Amino acid sequence: MIVLAVGLGTMAIKAAGPVLLGDRPLPSSVQRVVALLAPALLAALVATAAFASGQELALDARAAGLAVAAVAIAVRAPVLLVVILAAATAALIRLFGGA
Repeated sequence: MIVLAVGLGTMAIKAAGPVLLGDRPLPSSVQRVVALLAPALLAALVATAAFASGQELALDARAAGLAVAAVAIAVRAPVLLVVILAAATAALIRLFGGA
């Protein structure tokens, strides 16, 4: 029942924008903020997944994998290769006794 209520609430929120705005475009200041929301949210999720362990800061194999991924992205490696390099780095560190 809760899932149904949350689903209906989500649909209502998504429908509110077009219903309230109609054919009017968003103001430019709102468009700039909306354009920055997705990258900011993604960065927060990645940072939380890579550096948090419960309520504590954790610098372990995940952080090393993220660092390798950042370098691979900087040299414009294909996304699949970036993922493979990051996963392999974290796995090798864990295999050889790293955190």
